[in-house]
This record gives sequence, structure tokens and C-alpha cells, in this order.
Amino acid sequence: MGRRGGPRPGVRFLVLGLALPALLCTTGCTGPDGSAPSPAPTPGTATATATSQPASDADLCTRLVTYWARRTLADDTYGDYQSMGLSHGQYQILMDVVAAGRSVRQRQGTEAVLRLMDRQAHTACTARYRDGTPGGGPWT
Repeated sequence: MGRRGGPRPGVRFLVLGLALPALLCTTGCTGPDGSAPSPAPTPGTATATATSQPASDADLCTRLVTYWARRTLADDTYGDYQSMGLSHGQYQILMDVVAAGRSVRQRQGTEAVLRLMDRQAHTACTARYRDGTPGGGPWT
């Protein structure tokens, strides 16, 4: 609390700094494919995700790699693997998937590339997490 019972000066900025991006994202963010976000479920409606099992490490890896593969193929990325939220091993999978995608794109088109990248990411991530989380630290 401040001297006169109000919040400290920095707290107001922190609250606005956290609330404003959340507000903007709920009103203006789009999904990875450019579509609008799905509407929030209304109270009382059951959703499949509410009762489903949490995603496995392999599923999360696949989602991350396919998302960044599509962005990388479209030359819409920046930063390094850590800014993408990937481990070094996941980044290696990403680079392999994108390299394969670039060679196929010229011969077979975008739809074939997207299917190929999805399959390769799923196969590589499943193999990577077959025995649980890889050892050697969080960024391996």
C-alpha cells in the first residue's frame, strides 16, 4: 500500500501492463492460420477439452514444431529457438521439417508441404518423447 492507502505507483503500471495485452488479445488476436479465435463457451455448455486428457509431451512438441515450421516456411519468424519456446532438440526437428518442406514446396505445392511437415513433425516428436522427457537439461 502507498502512503495514503492507495496502491504503490508501480503497481498501477503493472496491472495495466498485464491487463491491456490480455484485453487486446481477446479482442483482436488471430490463430496461426489467420482465423479468428473461437468464441468462449457459454456457461453450462460442456466442451470436449474440459474433460479430455492433458496433451502429452510429444503432442505439445508436434504442435510447436508445426506452428513454427509454417511460420518459418512463410519467412515470418524472428529470434532463436528459445524465443520460440523450443528446446534445442525441438529446434533440430523444426530445421529438418522446414528443409524437407522447402524442397517439396517447389515440386508439389503448399498443401503437400503442410501435410508433409505435419507428418514429419509428428513422427520426429513421437520418437523424441517415446521414452519420456529427454535427459540432459531443459534445453536439450
